[in-house]
Amino acid sequence: MNNTDDYCLGVDFGTLSVRASVVRVRDGYEVASSEVVYPHGVIESVLPGTGICLKKDSALQDAEDYLAALFRVVPGVIKDSGVDSHRIVALGMDFTSCTVLPTTQDGTPLSSLPEYRSNPHAWVKLWKHHAAQPEADHINEVARRRGEMFLDIYGGRYSSEWFFSKALETLREAPEVYNAAWTFIEAGDWITWQLTGSQSRCISAAGFKSMVVHPTDDGQWTFPSEDFFHALHPGMKSIVKEKNLDQTFLPLGARAGGLSREMAERLGLYEGIPVAAANIDAHVAVPACGVSQPGQLVMIMGTSTCHLMVSQEKKMVQGMCGVVRDGVLPGYWGYEAGQSGVGDCFAWFIQHACPAYLVSQAEDAGMTLYELLEQQASSLEVGESGLIALDWWGATARFWWIRI
Repeated sequence: MNNTDDYCLGVDFGTLSVRASVVRVRDGYEVASSEVVYPHGVIESVLPGTGICLKKDSALQDAEDYLAALFRVVPGVIKDSGVDSHRIVALGMDFTSCTVLPTTQDGTPLSSLPEYRSNPHAWVKLWKHHAAQPEADHINEVARRRGEMFLDIYGGRYSSEWFFSKALETLREAPEVYNAAWTFIEAGDWITWQLTGSQSRCISAAGFKSMVVHPTDDGQWTFPSEDFFHALHPGMKSIVKEKNLDQTFLPLGARAGGLSREMAERLGLYEGIPVAAANIDAHVAVPACGVSQPGQLVMIMGTSTCHLMVSQEKKMVQGMCGVVRDGVLPGYWGYEAGQSGVGDCFAWFIQHACPAYLVSQAEDAGMTLYELLEQQASSLEVGESGLIALDWWGATARFWWIRI
């Protein structure tokens, strides 16, 4: 290990766990990586510690799990790397999106307060929380009737997975939680807030999930009008101002702040190292795959499969998930679409439909089923399996073709 090398720390908050990597700056070599599973995982049926049953299609998480996992994974990966922590010069982070939580003015999640712990709407609403579908339907109906421009930016439909669907659900079903919230914030931006002590929001999540559209002539990113939000719900008219959503929008790669003293002590790093603005988990893979210009499509396979590309042109495409200036790579229009639920379908197959003989083979080989199937699939030639038709479970799946 060269003691003069500098390193970066990358932290990825996924659906079930947080992962961290130490990467050498001069050549991008990954020195070490580590993973810690969230204590509560995805909360879909019963609210922990309460016995309260959740409504259908809920997917919640506990914000305290994120910090608990972070405080384990970072010191662990630094130890595994053998790198002097004083040689780690920056920290970057991504998060599943759109994952939203309500907080107090100092950033405390409402679910951490005793008076709101038993209310599901005070908890983190994970990206795949689909219980807000009625709210998404209402948003789309009102937006179409009013001719709102943001709807075209989202391919003609705003999703139940996104920011304002979840906020509207909270207002409708738990106005006491809505009123108590100083803000609603993307979990990625919340983690950055915890790390630095200052709040900011990344333009990528704001543009792709929160109706923030391309800057006006004076350079301002804009939300829809108060008239639109009032048409959704009278109590939502001034949501942008009342819930402090119109904060600083940072470009990708921007410095959100320096690591606070408290966090430096908890993580085993030194105070003040730059913390980058949060990013969407799939989006960070585009430059990681070596894509830095138009003409290449990147497909990121995880809990869902995200299709990402960039262009010098802005085009409205029916069925895409969004097009945002600087939203994937600086200087380009970023396009996103995909196939929702791919990883969840695969996980269901592994858990419920994988033949017993494969389970035995994996155990004998000391491998997981995923590793065994990957090994066997890698020996197949393209097309060797013939044409395979699979039933599609994802109601929000989006496919699109575009020449850009």
